[in-house]
Amino acid sequence: MGRVEGKVAIVTGAAGGLGEAHARRLAAEGAMVMLTDVCDERGQFIASALGPNVRFIHHDVTREEDWKRIVSATEAAFGPVSVLVNNAGVMSHGHLESFEEMEYRRVIDINQVSVFLGMKSVVPSMRRAGGGSIVNISSVCGIFGVAKTIAYTASKFAVRGMTKSAAMELAPLNIRVNSVHPGFIDTPMTNNPTAENKANLQASAAATPVGRIGHPDEIASIVLMLASDESRFSTGAEFTVDGGLTNGMRAS
Repeated sequence: MGRVEGKVAIVTGAAGGLGEAHARRLAAEGAMVMLTDVCDERGQFIASALGPNVRFIHHDVTREEDWKRIVSATEAAFGPVSVLVNNAGVMSHGHLESFEEMEYRRVIDINQVSVFLGMKSVVPSMRRAGGGSIVNISSVCGIFGVAKTIAYTASKFAVRGMTKSAAMELAPLNIRVNSVHPGFIDTPMTNNPTAENKANLQASAAATPVGRIGHPDEIASIVLMLASDESRFSTGAEFTVDGGLTNGMRAS
């Protein structure tokens, strides 16, 4: 029997990167999974490859009406939701002095407001399921500051705090809420083919105590554990998966 056999999961931002890894691992361990994203073709392809217990639906995570539709569709397909992985997110770089307000608000809407909407929207369904687990994907940038990532860092600090508040409120309902804080991970968000980005990845690996960047499956392993009953006594906690980065930079 799989570690999440019979659970019903929603994974946002699941058409690639970390979200795809989470969805694949949950499905492999027995969950029924609704993948959501704005990248329809890729999302449909992944869902089809993972079998009949996996579906895909288009989802703008910044819209409450979309969240209501996603939860209803998931219940219709599989039953009440027992796992939510709030994974959808974007990265944006820029100097504080010249960073555009519109871009700041876009990042906050996708990375932070979506987490609020997701948690709010699944509570009634998780009540019907008798409880559940919400996993919010934050970042090491939700633990320490990084220059030229003002919007991203703000959003990920917010996710960390929202997780703790929601955990306190939802504990009596048998709903657990935890945050995951990846370090530098090899995903399309971080691994574009420019020379500057390659240099940044090399510097990131050099700064990480274990001497390399992480892989999506290494984050998915923690998400799986939090989705499962193995973590039933964990709520409001921060799970760093960063090769030791939050302990400090590796000596050269």
